[in-house]
Amino acid sequence: MLILTRTIGQVIHIGNNITCKIISIQGEQVKVGIEAPKTVSVHRSEIYKRIRSELNA
Repeated sequence: MLILTRTIGQVIHIGNNITCKIISIQGEQVKVGIEAPKTVSVHRSEIYKRIRSELNA
């Protein structure tokens, strides 16, 4: 696992076509904006787990 420290406005690039930008930080909550092609699925962990369990049912 790669662990990074970023501040508001800084960006992380994943491959050639995915970017993650730190939008805001309020207490323990961090807002992250993700830009990815429509062919790449982006989900929160709890949604991803629900989708996976429904596909395996």
